[in-house]
Amino acid sequence: MSAPLPFTLTKKQYKAQLVLGGTAVHIMLFGGSRSGKTFLLVRAAVVRALKASGSRHVILRFRFNHVKNSVVLDTFPKVMKLCFPDVTYHLDKTDWYARMPNGAEIWFGGLDDKERTEKILGMEFVTIYLNECSQISRNSKDMVITRLAQHVMVDVDGVEPFPLFPKMYYDCNPPSKGHWTYKTFIKKVDPESRQLVNNPKDYAYFKINPKDNKENISGTYIQTLENLPARLRKRFLDGDFSEAIDNALFNDALIDMWRVTNKDSLPDMVKIVVAVDPSGSGDTDNLANDEIGITVCGLGVDGVGYVLEDITVKAGPATWGKVAVNAYERHEANCVVGEVNFGGAMVEHVIRTASEKVVPFTSVTASRGKHIRAEPIAALYEQGRIKHAGYFTKLEDEMVNMTTAGYIGEGSPNRIDSMVWGMTDIFEGIVAPVEKVTKFQRPQKKSRWG
Repeated sequence: MSAPLPFTLTKKQYKAQLVLGGTAVHIMLFGGSRSGKTFLLVRAAVVRALKASGSRHVILRFRFNHVKNSVVLDTFPKVMKLCFPDVTYHLDKTDWYARMPNGAEIWFGGLDDKERTEKILGMEFVTIYLNECSQISRNSKDMVITRLAQHVMVDVDGVEPFPLFPKMYYDCNPPSKGHWTYKTFIKKVDPESRQLVNNPKDYAYFKINPKDNKENISGTYIQTLENLPARLRKRFLDGDFSEAIDNALFNDALIDMWRVTNKDSLPDMVKIVVAVDPSGSGDTDNLANDEIGITVCGLGVDGVGYVLEDITVKAGPATWGKVAVNAYERHEANCVVGEVNFGGAMVEHVIRTASEKVVPFTSVTASRGKHIRAEPIAALYEQGRIKHAGYFTKLEDEMVNMTTAGYIGEGSPNRIDSMVWGMTDIFEGIVAPVEKVTKFQRPQKKSRWG
């Protein structure tokens, strides 16, 4: 077996390391994707574990499956192989912690697992690392901080033992400036009281981006990030906090918090609808037409709503009718839901003529503003009752620009309108009805997403 390659820090990572070794208790690394933040902080936790026998350290994410897959089974073994090749450790895959030769332990947990979280938070730690903290609520962070209480000593030959001071590490791809990470670390104010935090010098931060780690990533990865839409490029390439939108109904951190990236882990669907928000485009298919919002929404056996697809198109009825019907057949949906303010019965007619089969159709009529219709759906997002089965960039662009005062983005929010129609139908009886709804030929069957 060949020896591991020697590990060296990039210039920017070396500067980040100096910050991590400073006197601040709370230290956040933020910036773009694949900049080496997680690697640096896992490495820092291991260094501290190897310094103090019997010490305990913990790495937490919002979801346990994410910390297991991205840290325990990926970054952590890479750190050990590259930086500590001579250290033999034991990984306990029942309780999920790594034991070092000196008896120090590094625990791994997710804040979504109540039983495991209670077990972990029943212990005291000298190092706590919140990975992807943009997905972690301020209340959860405040609860975790109470466990930063272990008192351990560093015993070095020839030197009088000295304490290993508690440290709390954080990292994130920066969300909006309304998030607690920006307020706490950049502005140094308490998010609730809006007063200056106690001991501002205890809060340090360092920005590091993928271009600062280009020695360790594929050359095409930077190009991939450069081709992202502006909102995502700002976050994942430039590593900048986005401007906070006053009274926004949705935000990136909230959507990310509940996102399902592995579609194989989705539950079976007991109900699926294809939702259409027409724009009033003419009968011809051309680029001058407005977009027709078309999304696929499902209700899982777990009682959670899922956005399964965004297949919005810019086309006339001849095309968008086929797109909607094809989605209905592909997902074995229960019905097509369509808003009929534009064109009246035309929407139902387009759906019915786009298929040789009878397609169940539910018509809905907008009687209130878009933002008013979206508010109860936004509440379900906050509760984790609605999740995205993947990344829907254009839909999410519209969502973050929907406020309690209305839509402030460019153009018309056809995608979010469509999603709201779909989820309102999915959660019928839970979401307070705000529209007149007329139902036609809804089939009495269960559906699944395949």
